[in-house]
Amino acid sequence: MTSARLELTREQVLAFRQLTGGLRGRLPAGEESLRQAAWAGLQDSMPRAALLSIHARVAGTGPAVWADPSLVQLWGPRFSVFVVAARDLPVFSLGTLPDDARGRQRAEDLAARLRELLGDARMNYEEAGNALGVHPNRLRYAAATGTVLIRWEGARRPVIWTVPRPEIDPAEARLELARRYLHVFGPTTPEAFATWAGLSPQQGRAAFGALGWSLTPVVTPAGPAWVLSEDEEACRAAAAPEPAGRVRLLPSGDAYLLLQGADRELMVPDAAQRRALWTPRVWPGGLLIDGEVAGTWRRANAIMTVQAWRTLTPAERDAVVAEAESLPLGLDRKVTVRWVD
Repeated sequence: MTSARLELTREQVLAFRQLTGGLRGRLPAGEESLRQAAWAGLQDSMPRAALLSIHARVAGTGPAVWADPSLVQLWGPRFSVFVVAARDLPVFSLGTLPDDARGRQRAEDLAARLRELLGDARMNYEEAGNALGVHPNRLRYAAATGTVLIRWEGARRPVIWTVPRPEIDPAEARLELARRYLHVFGPTTPEAFATWAGLSPQQGRAAFGALGWSLTPVVTPAGPAWVLSEDEEACRAAAAPEPAGRVRLLPSGDAYLLLQGADRELMVPDAAQRRALWTPRVWPGGLLIDGEVAGTWRRANAIMTVQAWRTLTPAERDAVVAEAESLPLGLDRKVTVRWVD
């Protein structure tokens, strides 16, 4: 790791994260854009959250894009449901494989039992758990072997099946997972990476230590942190002006909002607004206007309730409505926006 520390402003940090997170302009439709949008994974723990995260980043997103053949669904970091590029399955599975012998053996044993049970078939995960004599939620541990995929429609139980084990060393997968996190969530710390990935602080620090000279130390208003050295110039230039009027409706659990501690304070300086965005239970979505989180939103069928944190101009309100109406929800009627104080 290098020793000199680059100082970055709040504006540079947020603009860099929007740039690397695909939020400074939609990517053209296509497989490569889907992979780019899912570079650090798309959390899908709320039904179809991944679809809305893709819509915020990729042009022409339709209701079925989340099921594109180039994408897969799995229990990824923190055993949460993620959508990732199929070719990146090893990163988001083996990258989380436990280091301790007991945890690794548990994952491997469950994966082996699932393979024997399922063969080439697919099964409701509750039925699979019952057949193996374990609570279905325990099957999530097997996903870290890279051999378990799921299909979760939201209202139903996940369907589970097995695939061949990826041919990559788990240690290399862990380092690539850290690189992905640094690129999309940076500047960041090993402790923040560990929390996001469901690892111990020691494992987070070990991963950053192994990346060595490929990291550059920085200082942000949130404190000391690291970025990938290859991203240093992009960090310096990220706050360059861009066209006004950009609105995004980010779903609950979107990567841009998946923050903790000082990073939350950096993004949303007002404590009351932070409490409104990162609630103790199910988070609302975040309203992003011109690079700033400007409120929250929730949806029930075709009714979207938006709570802005400041007075929006007529043009901004129109842009929010247009963005809501463009969401690929597959509804039989247009989304109606209701504004609340």
